[in-house]
Amino acid sequence: MPNPIAFLALASFPLVVAVLYGRLPADRALIWSILAGYLFLPEPPAVFDFPAAPPLSKHNIPALMAFALAMWRHGPQGSLLPLSLLGKALVLIFILSPAVTVLTNGEPVFWGQVGLPGLGLKDILALTIQQFLFLLPFLMARQFLASGGAQRELLKALMIGGLVYSFLMLIEIRLSPQLNLWVYGFYQHQFGQSVRFGGYRPVVFLYHGLWVAFYTFMAVIAAWGLWRFSAGRNGAKLLLAALWLTTVLVLAKSLGAMIFLIALAPLVVLAPARLQVRIAILIGVLALAYPLLKGAALIPEETLLARAAAIDPDRAASLRFRFTNENTLLDRAYLKPLFGWGSWGRNHILDPVTGFILTVTDGRWIITIGVYGWVGFAAEFGLILLPLLLIGREVRLARSQVSPLVGPLSLMLAANLADMIPNATLTPLTWLIVGALTGYAESLRAERLRPASADSRNISTADPEQTGAPAPGWRPVIGAPKESR
Repeated sequence: MPNPIAFLALASFPLVVAVLYGRLPADRALIWSILAGYLFLPEPPAVFDFPAAPPLSKHNIPALMAFALAMWRHGPQGSLLPLSLLGKALVLIFILSPAVTVLTNGEPVFWGQVGLPGLGLKDILALTIQQFLFLLPFLMARQFLASGGAQRELLKALMIGGLVYSFLMLIEIRLSPQLNLWVYGFYQHQFGQSVRFGGYRPVVFLYHGLWVAFYTFMAVIAAWGLWRFSAGRNGAKLLLAALWLTTVLVLAKSLGAMIFLIALAPLVVLAPARLQVRIAILIGVLALAYPLLKGAALIPEETLLARAAAIDPDRAASLRFRFTNENTLLDRAYLKPLFGWGSWGRNHILDPVTGFILTVTDGRWIITIGVYGWVGFAAEFGLILLPLLLIGREVRLARSQVSPLVGPLSLMLAANLADMIPNATLTPLTWLIVGALTGYAESLRAERLRPASADSRNISTADPEQTGAPAPGWRPVIGAPKESR
C-alpha cells in the first residue's frame, strides 16, 4: 500500500504547479506541470477517492490545477472546444457518452455466486467528470501550445525529462526496479514482468516498464528532432543527448519501443516534415484498422500464431494468450456493443466462486470498447487521430511555411496510437501532443483562409517563433528566450 509520502506528494503537487505558473510563461508552465506530475508522482493506488467523484491521481491533479491557474492568470484563449464540427462532436461524445453507458447498465450482473451492482446516478457524475479531467491536457494544449515555439518547448521538455529519468533508469537496470518501493512504499506491477534478457527493465515511478520505455522513445525522438534543426554548440549538445537517450532506450529492454525507434528515428533525421506527417497518418490509420478488423473477426490469428511460433515459441504463447483474452472480452463487449458495460470491472469475466477477475485487458482499445462501447472507442481514438488528419490537410494546403517540428510530434502520436493496440499507454502526455497539434492545425487553417489583402504581413516568415517554421536562412536556436511568446 502507498505510504504517507505518496499521499503527501499528491497533496502538495498543486503548490508545485502554482510555482511553475508564477515563474514561467503559460506554455512552459503547462508543459512542465503535466510532465513533472506524470514522471514523478506515484501511480494508483495512490489516489484521493472521494464519494461521488472520480479518483484524484497523478493523471488528473496536475491538469486540474493547471487549468484553474491558467484560467485565473490568463483567461480563456478563445473557444475551449475544437473549432471543427467533428472535433466538437468527438469531445462532447467523449465526455457525455458515459452518461448513456450508466443509464443502460442499471441492472446488476452475476457470475455464479459473484455479482456486481448496477450503475446509478452518482456514476453519471463521476464518469463524466473523469472524462473531462482526462481531456484537460488536450483542451489546454490546444489553446496554449498551438504555436511553433510551444512545439519546440514541448520537445525540449520531453528530452530534458528523459535525460533526468535516464539516470533513475540506470539505477534500476543495475539494482532492479525499487525506486517506487523505496520512495512511495509499494510496487506498481508484477515484479516478474521487469525481468528481461537476463537483466531488469526499469519502471521508476510509472505504471510498468513498457510505459518507461515508450516515454524514453518519445524523449529520443524529441532529441533527434531538435538536433536536426539546431546549429553550433547547441547542435553538439543535442547530438550527445540524442545518442545518450538512444543508448538508454536499448538498455531498457523493450522490443516494441526499439521497433518504433528503428522505424521512425531515421525519418525524423532525414525526411521532410510533409513525408513525416503522411507516414504518421498511415501508421495511425493502420493502428485503428486492427480493432475494426478484430471486431469483424477478420484478423488471421492462426496464421500469425504459426509465424510467431517459427520465430520464438515463447512469443507465440504470449500472442495466443493475448488473442484469447481479446476474443473473450470482445464476446462480452458484444452484449453491450454501443455504450459498453461501464465501470467497476463489469466489462470483465469474474470467477464465479472467488470473484477474481479472470480476463486481462492489455490494449487500450479493448478497455475502451468494454467500458464505453464502440461509441466511446470512436470518440477517444477519433480525437487522437483527428489532429494527424488536420495537420496532413494543412501541410498539403498551407500557403505559408509549416513548422518542421510537427513531423516528430506527429510520429510520436502515431507511434502512441500503434502502441495502444498491445498496451494501454494513453497518458496525459498523449493528450498534450494531441492538443498541441490540433491547435496548430487550426491556426494554419485560419492563416490559409485569411484573405491575402487582410494582412500584408506573413507571420510565418516575419516571425518564425509564431509557427516554428524557419524563414529563409534562419535556423531555430534551441533555448531561445520565451518572454516574447
